[in-house]
Amino acid sequence: MLKFLLWLLLFVLCWPLALLALVLWPILWLISLPFRLIGLSVEALFAALRALLFLPARVLGGK
Repeated sequence: MLKFLLWLLLFVLCWPLALLALVLWPILWLISLPFRLIGLSVEALFAALRALLFLPARVLGGK
């Protein structure tokens, strides 16, 4: 809701910039999508590594 109100304020103050932001937002989202997928993959890799490293402690009963 706050983003919409800020966009409306920008539209009132400078409507060409607001329309440009409205058009470019989906394009920027599509460009950032591969970086989000890479980040998700790296996060999953680190979670798997952490689980693998802490496996002996779990087997031996550590907390």
